[in-house]
Amino acid sequence: MAHPVPPARRPELPPVHGAVICLAAPCLAISPEHGQLTGRGIDGVYRAGLRLLSRCVLRVGGRDPVAVQGRSLGADRAAFTATVRTGAEAGPDPDIGVERVRHADGTERITLRSYASRPVRLPVELALGTDLAELAVIAAGRAGPELPAAVHAAGLRWSTGDTQAVVTAEPAPDDALASTGLLRWQLELGPGESRTIELRTGRDRTTRASAGQVANPLADARAEGDDPRVEAWFRTSVEDLGALLLRDPEQPGDAFAAAGAPWRLGLAPAESLWAARMALPLGTGLAAATLRVLARGQVDGRGPGAGMIPGPLRGAGPQLPPGCTGTEATLAFPAVLAEARLWGLPEEEVARLLPAAVACLEWLRGALGEDGLLADPDPGPRRCETQAHAYRAALLGADLLDGCGRPGAEEWRDRAARLRERFRAEFWIDGPDGGRPAAALHPDGRPLLRLTGAAAHLLDTGLLSGGRTAPGLLDRTRTEQLARLLGAPAMDSGWGLRSMSSREPGHNPFGHRSGAVRVHESVVAFSGLAQAGFEKEAAGLLRGLLDAAETFGYRLPEMYAAGQRTTGSAPIPHPAACRPAAVAAVAGVHALVALAGIRPDAPAGTVALHPLPGAPLGSLRLSGLRVSEQPFGVRVSRLGLGMVEEAADVLQLGG
Repeated sequence: MAHPVPPARRPELPPVHGAVICLAAPCLAISPEHGQLTGRGIDGVYRAGLRLLSRCVLRVGGRDPVAVQGRSLGADRAAFTATVRTGAEAGPDPDIGVERVRHADGTERITLRSYASRPVRLPVELALGTDLAELAVIAAGRAGPELPAAVHAAGLRWSTGDTQAVVTAEPAPDDALASTGLLRWQLELGPGESRTIELRTGRDRTTRASAGQVANPLADARAEGDDPRVEAWFRTSVEDLGALLLRDPEQPGDAFAAAGAPWRLGLAPAESLWAARMALPLGTGLAAATLRVLARGQVDGRGPGAGMIPGPLRGAGPQLPPGCTGTEATLAFPAVLAEARLWGLPEEEVARLLPAAVACLEWLRGALGEDGLLADPDPGPRRCETQAHAYRAALLGADLLDGCGRPGAEEWRDRAARLRERFRAEFWIDGPDGGRPAAALHPDGRPLLRLTGAAAHLLDTGLLSGGRTAPGLLDRTRTEQLARLLGAPAMDSGWGLRSMSSREPGHNPFGHRSGAVRVHESVVAFSGLAQAGFEKEAAGLLRGLLDAAETFGYRLPEMYAAGQRTTGSAPIPHPAACRPAAVAAVAGVHALVALAGIRPDAPAGTVALHPLPGAPLGSLRLSGLRVSEQPFGVRVSRLGLGMVEEAADVLQLGG
């Protein structure tokens, strides 16, 4: 009797939660905390997804240095400190210090310093190797063995087909053994002296590349306040987002934010758009470039998919089938363009992108069902967050059409009103505790009774002209109930918003849609609660996010696990999470700008301030932001009062 063959298991991603990642896209260096690249796992130096170096093991005086510290020095570089005891001195103290500074671009400086009281002669060896494997192949566990090396100038070379990697060293090694991939030096150090070896890894004869691969369109903004952590969080947000920027191959002058490192170091339409939207206070350049990149890939013609921005499916957890990120990106496009216009995107650029936004709205017109709701994919469930995205696209799209003197605004406001009416009738599930929104409606109309973090998008209605926010999908009473639910311990872990309530069956603190804290949903929930006036719940989420950011060295991963916060507890890394990730990287900017309540209307020449009452982080000052293409700065006092400190001459303070 034949036995059924079990389905093949998907390969597990190598864990990266303990890795030290240096990034200046498309360059990437992944190192263990001790700094030695051993040739195992995912560690290595990469360029455009190709591993140029997988092994770089240092020995000093015939010994492996004792690693004592590995730390990030910035988005694109890290330092690894180790010690060596040569035996030249009596006692247990190390007499040689080793510091390795590794850059994302493949440059590494190894500095050896002598603390001995007499001159020492040190043999130094570097064992190098690579498999020239693609990152996707490595992630699937299919990387091949190391390739044979050849001596090349002052270093080594590996090649296969049209691909090669070269490592050169300065000073040149005293000896190079291709058979073992070994470079050797004999160094003499007097007391207190140091010597440095610099390695350069590239695809050909290398000179040091600039760490910044893209002209950074982000403003040189700063944050400071009573809580000193806000400065580090804001600065790291800007640095990490800048490190994720990639050039569009079709138009190298246009940059977009890659979704995250190491697994998604490329264009992901939805995540790239959300990151550009959240970065609008740093200038409209990234949003404009991202919109141009996506407009070039928009489906044209007159078919059913016309106007859609293609995107891959994304897992939605065990409760729902995968969702379409193309739907999410298509709905986000007109909304991001409308908000970019309010932050000061030049009108000629708005006019250039308007046809693509109108095409997105036309796609939405055809995708809405007879009941006014949107399935994702069709036929499929009507997801709670998809209705929020569609509603925002309709309202902000109408605002955009009005502002640009184009017809159709009233039609889209009517469609938004119909969607709002149907959503309130179909999605809200009454109950003795006040009720809740359904996570989704199945195709047959049955509600999925799960409270998830996706409900946060119901509060994220976006900016309208005049500094106003769009009316919500829920009425005030139900909005208050949702705020209570999101602020309760079952959803607010104390470290951020859970992706599913801890009271729901199937809750998994590591589940990316069934319990883990997802930074994007957490910061969307905070900003939505702040805009809606729910100070207590908003402040709790903000403090939890900032505390989590501190725990992760201010580089928040895209998601992490969290039990209910107690004294001495901490958020737990998710082994497969990207870090940095675009929307998590810019979370610090989005949260602090939402705390200050900045609502610009550049076409009308106004900006309004609505700081969160109570000033949960004390006083706050943001400087170097951009409104109307000019520097903008604001201060919020300990009493929660906002004051503009710097602005373009054409701007006036609105209500």
